[in-house]
Amino acid sequence: MTGRPALDYTPHSETDVRELLEAVGAGSVEELFAEIPAAVRFADELHLPAGLSEAELMAELTRLAAADCPASGLVSFLGAGVYDHYVPAIVDAIVSRGEYLTAYTPYQPERSQGVLQSIFEYQSAICELTGMEVSNASMYDAGTALAEASFLAGGQTRRARVIVSEGVHPEYRQVLATESAGYGPRPETAPLAAGAATDLALLQGALGDDVAAVVLQQPNVFGALEDMAAAARLAHEAGALFVAVVDPVSLGLLAPPGEYRADIVVGEGQALGNPMSYGGPGLGFMAVTARLMRRLPGRLVGETVDAEGRRGFVLTLQTREQHIRREKATSNICSNHALNALAAVVYLSWLGKEGFPALAELCARRAAYLRERLLELPGVEAYTAGPVFREFVVRLPLPATRLVDALVPRGFLAGVPMSRFAGAFGAVAAETPSTGAPSTGAATSATAADPAAGGNAAAAALDDVLLLAVTEKRTREQIDAFVAAVAEVLAGHGEARGGSSVLSESGPAAEEADRA
Repeated sequence: MTGRPALDYTPHSETDVRELLEAVGAGSVEELFAEIPAAVRFADELHLPAGLSEAELMAELTRLAAADCPASGLVSFLGAGVYDHYVPAIVDAIVSRGEYLTAYTPYQPERSQGVLQSIFEYQSAICELTGMEVSNASMYDAGTALAEASFLAGGQTRRARVIVSEGVHPEYRQVLATESAGYGPRPETAPLAAGAATDLALLQGALGDDVAAVVLQQPNVFGALEDMAAAARLAHEAGALFVAVVDPVSLGLLAPPGEYRADIVVGEGQALGNPMSYGGPGLGFMAVTARLMRRLPGRLVGETVDAEGRRGFVLTLQTREQHIRREKATSNICSNHALNALAAVVYLSWLGKEGFPALAELCARRAAYLRERLLELPGVEAYTAGPVFREFVVRLPLPATRLVDALVPRGFLAGVPMSRFAGAFGAVAAETPSTGAPSTGAATSATAADPAAGGNAAAAALDDVLLLAVTEKRTREQIDAFVAAVAEVLAGHGEARGGSSVLSESGPAAEEADRA
């Protein structure tokens, strides 16, 4: 290599390179790297395209971006943990301010009062939502929050197992399985009953004096509503803690976990003022009872007064390895999603105490309306039994992936085919819950990390099962157009098999949607 440096795509000018070489006492770039054996050095020229101007680069990026169709360009019924809620302009206006956007860990409280107060307000909002006594400053996401809850329960009870309902999101269970592979209690799954809710009889049979915690999700991944109070009672009778994985928006309508005596509450806060952003980042929230406060992982902001009696905020009760001896730490998690948490508290403040339950009710009404309309179509059956909040599952007369693919050109994201998660479920997946058929089996150590957990039968049983979510952004007109598009696809499928399709415009959910 002679003359012009081979790495001329770096931002260093020839003057920069000359000054650098003079500073280190080298005569050339070749001399600088002379100690690297020639056998391992790349001797050829780098075949890179010619550089672009800023205008040319923006044009190329725009062209590439146009090849994708973002969720915002379609009418989305996607769910399963990430939701298309409206994010008001005030959220971006606040979180884009430089003092928040660039702020790092607030180790020096005298210089970080604004960030500390924002986290304190977030913690207060999470406690008010969940009915719990203490919240931390947020976690990475719901999956890591669930793993931390398991570790907390194991440390508190000194027990070796955690029973996790199959109704808990498979991806959360997968994170738990990964993080607990060599540490903490061993996760085992409790099967679902017909109707897609947890089989409490089998759950009770799996309990023992070595169970640290019982984990249920409300609503669960199928959209079914769980009997959280009964599950909490079973856990406590066995001396275990009860962990509730909750949808924060649902708490505008459903009982808060503190009311049914949950010990630990975790969940995904993306729906609180954070965009879908291709699936992340979101934020995991975590709250506990006062009894477990000193085992709470991550950071915790407390309120105090300074030497002059003025209100102030500080980091407190830091049981993480950055602050105390490593062997004494309750967790090695060293950060949180403070900017996402700030977005959540701005969003909740914007909605207020009246707007938040109104939002939850609107989602529930529109979900009920879509569900009723879909169940009027020939061949579409209920999979999730009972009332639902924002999302639900139906069984189709054709593979769910085929319907999803067919509706994208029509402008719809139809939902999430549950066959994607087939390996995370056991024998109950082979039954149609709406039939009321009993479930059989017992708690198993199979997890979402093990594709063989459900076997081929589960995969086949979920092939025609579709999960749909409805937010406040979906209008009745969009829902009606979506149902009509689904009917067209099903009619084409039915005609190929000698079937037909019928639409209906009536029903109690339609009246509720009109009032909404």
